[in-house]
Amino acid sequence: MTHATRLEASSAIVRTSSPVLIGRGRELEALTAATAAAPSVVFVEGEAGVGKTRLVTELVTALRGGPAWPAVRHCQPLRDPFPYGVIFECLRSCGARLGEPSAVTGALRPYLPELADRLPPPPEPLGDPAAERHRLFRAVRDLLAALGRTVLVIEDLHWADEGTRQMLRFVMSDPPPGLSLVATFRREDLPADAPLGGAFRPPPGTTSAHLVLGPLDAAGVRGMVEAILGDRAVSPGFAEVMRQRTAGIPFVVEEMIYALRDHGGALRTDGACARRLLDDLEVPALLREAMLERLHTLPPGARAVAEAAAVLGAPATAEMLAAVAGVGGRGRITRLLDAAVLVETAENQYGFRHVLAQRAVHDALPGPRRQALRRRAVRMLSKLDPPPLVRLAAHARHAGLPGDWLRYSEEAADAAMDAGDADTGIELLRAVVADPAVPSADVDRLVMKLCRYALTGLHHDGVTAQIEGLLSDPRLSVEVRGVVRLWLGLLLIREAGEMDRGRAQIEVAVEALREHPEHRLRGMAVLALPYLGSTPSATNRLWLDQLDDSVAGMPPGVLRTSLLAYTLGAGLISGDPHAWDRLELLPEPARVTDSAQLRELARAHCNVADACSWTGHYGRAREFLRTGLDLAARAGAPYVVGTAEATRLRLDWYRGDWADLPERARGLAETYAHLLPVTSEIQLVAGWLATARSEWTEAEHSFQATRMAQADSAIIPVALAATGGMITMLLNRGDTDAACAHADKGAALLRRKGLWAWAGDLAPQAVQAYLAAGRSADARVLTAELDTGLNGLDAPLAHAALPACRAHLARADGAPSTAARHFETAIRRARRLGLPYRTAQLTEQSAEDRPGAVGVLTATADSYETLGASMDAARCRKLIRGAGAATPSHRGSRGYGNQLSPRERDVARLLAGGRTNREIAQALFVSRRTVEDHVAKVFRKLNIHSRDEVARALPAPDRNGTDRPDR
Repeated sequence: MTHATRLEASSAIVRTSSPVLIGRGRELEALTAATAAAPSVVFVEGEAGVGKTRLVTELVTALRGGPAWPAVRHCQPLRDPFPYGVIFECLRSCGARLGEPSAVTGALRPYLPELADRLPPPPEPLGDPAAERHRLFRAVRDLLAALGRTVLVIEDLHWADEGTRQMLRFVMSDPPPGLSLVATFRREDLPADAPLGGAFRPPPGTTSAHLVLGPLDAAGVRGMVEAILGDRAVSPGFAEVMRQRTAGIPFVVEEMIYALRDHGGALRTDGACARRLLDDLEVPALLREAMLERLHTLPPGARAVAEAAAVLGAPATAEMLAAVAGVGGRGRITRLLDAAVLVETAENQYGFRHVLAQRAVHDALPGPRRQALRRRAVRMLSKLDPPPLVRLAAHARHAGLPGDWLRYSEEAADAAMDAGDADTGIELLRAVVADPAVPSADVDRLVMKLCRYALTGLHHDGVTAQIEGLLSDPRLSVEVRGVVRLWLGLLLIREAGEMDRGRAQIEVAVEALREHPEHRLRGMAVLALPYLGSTPSATNRLWLDQLDDSVAGMPPGVLRTSLLAYTLGAGLISGDPHAWDRLELLPEPARVTDSAQLRELARAHCNVADACSWTGHYGRAREFLRTGLDLAARAGAPYVVGTAEATRLRLDWYRGDWADLPERARGLAETYAHLLPVTSEIQLVAGWLATARSEWTEAEHSFQATRMAQADSAIIPVALAATGGMITMLLNRGDTDAACAHADKGAALLRRKGLWAWAGDLAPQAVQAYLAAGRSADARVLTAELDTGLNGLDAPLAHAALPACRAHLARADGAPSTAARHFETAIRRARRLGLPYRTAQLTEQSAEDRPGAVGVLTATADSYETLGASMDAARCRKLIRGAGAATPSHRGSRGYGNQLSPRERDVARLLAGGRTNREIAQALFVSRRTVEDHVAKVFRKLNIHSRDEVARALPAPDRNGTDRPDR
């Protein structure tokens, strides 16, 4: 129960908050039940002022004195690059409950000095930031385990730093048995769509709940008003008008009632009178007036402290508040607490109960008074160790201290980058660069940093436009203007539909930077990349040859590593067998200490992994991907992480690890929505998955989203693979003409680029389409071109595709023994590459016309089902039936009771996607009567009565097609 303060107002006595919880009975019951069933995690979502804090306060009040220890802390809105702070604040007072902590908890000594006498000795340094962070995460989880029954309440998680989210994800992925986590957040202020920074699914055995608090209805508002007023009745008309004016947000109701405390009689009026009364009141003004009225009842010293708190904008100690206010004594803090102007947000930290209250006081201050307080805040905050640089930059700016603002902004941006928070660094530099008063010399330096940081991070909307606008800024020197044009081009080629414009900017920059070879080489490196757009690879090769000559004689350092990140990937993805020899030019990761070079090395490893994944060197791809991701995490390079995660997604598709691909693809697509190199690969994998599940509409949408039809602004290997996927999908649908049209486009793009190393995911599909349409001449030409084009290339996937093309041609020529020999070669190569789905497809194709192949087809159908390729499995079983063989279930005579069988899950999933019975029969290669029987069983087992209900009733794993059949 919150503190209830009574204030005299005419003849009425009005509380500042309701003495009882109103309208949240079910939510409190659910919250209490979930936290009692530890381990558990509960998210409480709602907009500002809706009552999240009040709800969890009720829980914490009920817990006090019981077996569970509640620890409550609030995240703060100003993001400084000092992660995990809110968690350590929760833990620093846990000494009295601490049992026998494990040895790894000694790593927490530097962070929790209050527990130094209770923790083991600190372990030896590991010398690896990633390993140190992992050990720190383990230490926090072990410490929580040693506390026994604990309820950890983290308020305002939307303001948490990324490190805190990652730590919470780590802990709750394998939570201590006695731990319950309660986190409140505002979805509109989340940096990502999920409170923990990504889709989070609690592990088995963990209780979970997600409570969404909405505004109060009229009855709830009426109950709250009456509770605040004590025993005084409130008319339904007044309550309804109050609901309309406050949107039912409890905090605004409280503040409005407080502002109306002199109008006691009006509270009993009907709706018309209440409307006339409240029409004269603007909610923001009332909130401001209410806050100022509270302040006016206080002595000048207490008011000064409240004003200091408003200017500081974040909770602070009593000493800091007094110093900024220019007054002394703790009595003033107590007075503010009693008046409910300030609250203790954490132990010995004081601030406003709500940001609206803080803004009301801040905005009411005269300009000179605000400026004086800001300057005092700069002086006091600068004495802290470490100084809160982001806050110092904000205070210096508003205090009219341009030199301090520039200095603190740059220092804060650098610190944010070092901590892996590129977005904060970018925003700080954007604000400084946009100020026309910043001198030219400073603008040159800051713009260079802004561009560099923008390439490293996942920049926000408007960054590219701002950098483009800087090209006309007269403060920029000619040299820096050329570099800005180069970096603008680098940003544009990442965005959908901007690749051509990006290449044009880079070409202009390369010409303009002839006197600045370092930057010119970077531009040339991008023009050498063969996978960007439809420029013939011979043109890319001219740039690449120049770069190889330059890099060979270059001393080790950031520039050489950066250029190698481009050239190694460009050579390997082109199938150049000599590119492997240049890998030795990369520095050893353990010897790299410079953060800039570390980021370039991370990019190099991830680029090599991506190149290997396209040509078929999957083992090497995973090796480089693993090291690249580790380096990117150490260096704080989120863009590199995004491209690497897309590569890993595709590698998992190839390897047959499909179980969580749909969920991962959706999460990555949301995080990297504006980055074409990432999203195009994600859409490719989504299209492949949809095709394997007979979801034609989804497959076509995903393939088209790769920009396969806009080759000039596409990632070409992705576009070619998507074209191959589209051909397969169309052939499965029986649309041979459309399949051939795409085969023509794909073949034309291959010929234009001249890079046959990328034909592995296209050529066999195109040959199949041509043969299905009777265009055997086109099939032969394409196969011959592939044979010639692969001469001298190191491209295992394309080399595995060549015998598959020959096998299809031999079958069309009526040469079954020759076809079988080529199929055998193709299958052997696919199996050697570790491609179970490709192996199953080739095995099925090789057995189609072969007598006595029932056993092979049965095993292949089982392989398809293990992967989750239900459509392919159904097609295989149709072939078996066509051969006159029975197709008994490989699961024997098992019954499924009220659970859906695997075939019923397939039918239900297609129903959820809006497919008709005829379309389902076509997709699963069964009769419509069989589908009707399955549909009836789905309805019965899901307890539904219409197709519209299937999507809602179907469990998520079945809906996503990620389940694996029982064995």
